Order: sequence, then C-alpha cells, then structure tokens
Amino acid sequence: MSTYQTHVTDVLIAGAGLAGERVAIEAASSGLNVILLSLVPPRRSHSTAAQGGMQAALGNSAMGRGDSPDVHFQDTVKGSDWGCEQDVARLFVNTAPVAMKQMAFWGVPWNRVQAGKRTLPDGRELEELKENEGLITARDFGGTAKWRTCYTSDGTGHSVQYTLDSIVIKLNITVHDRMEAISIIHNGESCFGVVARCLRTGDLHVYLARSTVIATGGYGRLYSASTNAVINEGSGMFLALDTGVVPLGNMEAVQFHPTGMVPVWILITEGARGDGGYLLDKNLYRFMPDYEPKKKELASRDVVARRMIQHIRKGFGVDSPYGPHLWLDIRHLGAKHINTNLREIANICRNFNGIDPVKDLIPVRPTQHYSMGGVRTNKDGYAYGLKGLFAVGEASCWDLHGFNRLGGNSLAETITMGMIVGDKVTEYTRGAALEYSEKLVKDCVAKQAERIEDLVSGRRGKENVYQLRDEMQNALMENVGIFRTGEGLQKAVDKLQELHRRAQKLGLQSNGKGANPELASALRLPGMIRLALCISYGALQRQESRGSHAREDFPKRDDVNWLKRTLAYWPEGAELPVLKYEPVTITELPPGDRGYGESSGANAPKQPEKPAPQGKKGGK
Repeated sequence: MSTYQTHVTDVLIAGAGLAGERVAIEAASSGLNVILLSLVPPRRSHSTAAQGGMQAALGNSAMGRGDSPDVHFQDTVKGSDWGCEQDVARLFVNTAPVAMKQMAFWGVPWNRVQAGKRTLPDGRELEELKENEGLITARDFGGTAKWRTCYTSDGTGHSVQYTLDSIVIKLNITVHDRMEAISIIHNGESCFGVVARCLRTGDLHVYLARSTVIATGGYGRLYSASTNAVINEGSGMFLALDTGVVPLGNMEAVQFHPTGMVPVWILITEGARGDGGYLLDKNLYRFMPDYEPKKKELASRDVVARRMIQHIRKGFGVDSPYGPHLWLDIRHLGAKHINTNLREIANICRNFNGIDPVKDLIPVRPTQHYSMGGVRTNKDGYAYGLKGLFAVGEASCWDLHGFNRLGGNSLAETITMGMIVGDKVTEYTRGAALEYSEKLVKDCVAKQAERIEDLVSGRRGKENVYQLRDEMQNALMENVGIFRTGEGLQKAVDKLQELHRRAQKLGLQSNGKGANPELASALRLPGMIRLALCISYGALQRQESRGSHAREDFPKRDDVNWLKRTLAYWPEGAELPVLKYEPVTITELPPGDRGYGESSGANAPKQPEKPAPQGKKGGK
C-alpha cells in the first residue's frame, strides 16, 4: 500500500485563479477552513494573463450612458446565440456591478473617467461629464450595445488576481501550490475530496473536505495553437468526467479569439479593437466593414473569427512560414495611448515578436482561446451527479456563455460567480458532515499508485506521451476548428479513439521520480484525450451551426431540433462519451436574430492590390 499524507478541511478548492480565490475568500470570511490547491503559485495562474477587462453595466462613461443590466442581459443572450441559461445570465448581469465596486474597495486600480472632450479614432467626438469624473470607466468590446468593459489598461487580470491574492493572504487561507489533484474521491453519490500529487516530490496526498470546488480553468492546450498557458489542460474537467456520474456541458462550444499573434499565439486583447484598432488584409484594406457594416471589428468573437478565415480563404491573407495571417493595425491610436492603455500587448509585441505596434502592424490569426463547456452545474454552482462537488469559472458550465461568450464576460464571471457560488458553498458546508469510508480512501490512493507504477515500469507498453499529445493536438486543430464538417469531425473522432487506445499503453522514457514532468503529462494525457473526444463527438452529433460551433454542412441555427445543451458522460471502460441533452432555459428573450453575423453581413468584394505596408510586417 502506498503511503500518503492526509489533510482535512471544510472547503477544498482545486485551482487558485480568480474564480477559486473568490470562492475561498467568501468561505473563509464566514469562518470556514479553506485549502487552495494550485499547480503554480496563485499569482502565476492563467487569470493573471487576462488583458482587456470585465463587463458590468455601470453606465459611467459617455459611451455607456443608458446602459443597464437589462441591456447587458440582451447582449449576453444574443452573444451566446441563445445557448445560455437565461436565469444564470440575469443573475450575473445584476450582480456584476456590485462585484466590480467590491474589487475597487479591495484595491483594484480601475481606469477612471476623465472629464472633458475627446475624439475617437473613427472621428466621433464625445464628452465625459464632470459629475462622473473619478468613477470607473469602460471601453468598447465585441457584441455589446454599450461600452461597459471595466479595465486597468490591458492588465486587468493581473491587477485583480494580485488584489484577490492579497485578500487570501490577509485571511490566512492555506495555499498548497505545486500540488495537482489527480482523482476525485467519491462513492458514486457524494464527493469527499481528492487524491493529489505533489509536483515537487512526487508524493501522494489525500485532501478530505465537506465541500470540494473545481476551479482549474480551461483546456486550451488540447489544441496546438492556443492563447492559453501551458497549465491549461482541462484537468478539473476530466477528473469530473472520470467519475462516470458527473457530465460535462456543451464541450463542442470552443471559442477562437480573433487576434492571436502569429507565430507565438499570445493573446492580443480585444481591447485593442475596442480602443479603435482595425483589421487589415494583405492589401492593407480594412475588410470587416464589408462583412459587418454595423459592428465591424466588434461583432462577437465567433463572427469576427469566421469572417477573418473567410477572408483568408478568398486569398486575402498575408503569406508567412506559419500559414496565412491578417494584420491588426493600432498605429493610429498613437504612442501615448498604446504605451499606457495597451502597454502589455506593446511589450508582448516587442519582446516576443520583435515589432513595435506604435509603428508596425501586428500579424494575427484566430487562435483557440476559451472553453464555453465544462463541468455542468446548476445556477448555484452545484455539479450534476455528486453531492458536495461544485465548479466555478472556465472549468464549469454554469451556463452563462452558451455557444459563444462575449469578451469581458468570462473575466467578470470569475469574481461574480465566485461571490455567488462561494455563498452557496458556505451554506452547504455549514450543514454538511464529513463522513467517509477509510477503505474508500485507501482504494482511491492505491488505484493512483498503481497507475503511476504502470507508467514508471512500462509494463503496459512504451507509447510516448509527447508523440500522442502532438497527434491529439493536430487532430483537433485540423478537424475541430472554427469551421467544421461531418467528414472532418468523423476523422477526428476516429483518430482520437485510436489515440485513446494507445494512451492505455503509455510508458516513461525517464525514471518518473521526484519533480518529473513526463510522469505528470502521462497521468493527464488519457483524460485530455477523453475531453478531446467529448468536443469532437459532441460537434459531430450537433447538426446545426450555433455561435462558435460552425458546421459548413449544416450552416443554419436549428432551434427546432437543437435548442438544447449537450451533456457528455464517460462510463468506465467506454470508448466514446455517452451524450444526453437537456433544454435551454428561456425566461425572458426568445430566440431571434443576433443583429450581426451571417444573417446580416455581405460578402466582401475582391480588393485591388495596394502597396506593401511600411515598417516591419511582424513575425519572427
């Protein structure tokens, strides 16, 4: 029997990004003992990399006048292509303004309204009111009727994460970093905690708790080109899936951000377009107004990403060693604006691509960015299927975002959902007792110890984890991207099933001892492939186009047959997920036209050749 150390607490949270820390603060403020587990120190969480801002209907800025939670609600539902839970959207939009003001009280240095007149890049003049000076201001973001995205230049995630982490320290909340949950301890009805592995020593630990919260973020690294950090491999999602009783919701809904920088795929914030940046083609022609006359570069992300790919397919992409791309032009915003409000992306361009956006164009192409799918929960954050298990943030499918989330809504969701679900976790924990079977715990640890020994000894096979991971990433990139077809999706499913079988025969090239990254990757990979199958198989079965899920063989949204959410289960020993469906909650806004996208756009005319851009073109 493997030895292990046991930790007991009231609330256990796997993941110490914004959502996880916000739940921890809520629970600890009520007197509960909390332990946060994190792959990295909390301030290195991927939340810190978020740039553009958080949506909340404050209505302080000139371009936000007349905004309200009702307008934010309509934008969110339309953005989701009617795939979201409208009761969740209502709860979110009503609570977000409170959450933003609380962040200011805790110390987030939001950009503020400056009274006076100014001219926008498109020539419009606006005047900020004297009485609003000093209030939280906002910038424009895609798919919104009003400017409501609160921001701190383009380092919003950094500012908010550091602020929340300071509160975590102040409340003396226990954080165990370099600690990875590798299995959920459960009996098929209730969750009792997790088995975890220390990434420093390789030792196994048991964490037992009255409430367990999954807050592990997204799965971007299932794709080879992603804006996500290397730690975003969907671990909390596949741990929940592997219970056999907890479903994942809408895994086929994968967001591609329009502006990943070629070839490093680091995010260039939507704030760059919100502040007035343009998308240009190889002829330096601004093409988005031809497709989206009203919203232009600021239609919702799924629409802009598709328009960019359509334009590249027509031959207007810029050739490069990394494939065709387009240009993002922010030069006209001026050095002062770029080096203050967009300073993070300016530094990223300079440090990672050797270009200066003050005078150079930025090479961009749509890149995997966000997972609308995740651990299915109800509106209180309770996971389906296991008592005592919750999920928050990008790891969850609450479901605020449906089939496309608006920029700024997910970052706001972390702290807003964290506040709401943190209160529900506290309420549940106060009434729960920790009653578990010691044999159950020992059996869970033994199963994980056996998995590790199988990998170290190579007794099941010698498949290479890195080769299989590359093949998985390529299968998704090639066949489960922005545009999808039944033929391509079937290829992905077939390939991923083959990889899943091979992943049962992984063996290490190293000895697996101590802080061993190969062992960590080998423990994750089978679960990652199962997530990839949930994405591709769910997309294959959904015979319509909705939001980010664009089927070229089924190009229209089908509300008669597909106004429903996919639930993916994975019974033990299965080769494919079992898909079930549930209706989408429509409380206020019946399905209709989004006001942008394929129903309202025109086809861009072929543009005449123009001179090549001056200055550096970007790219390595």
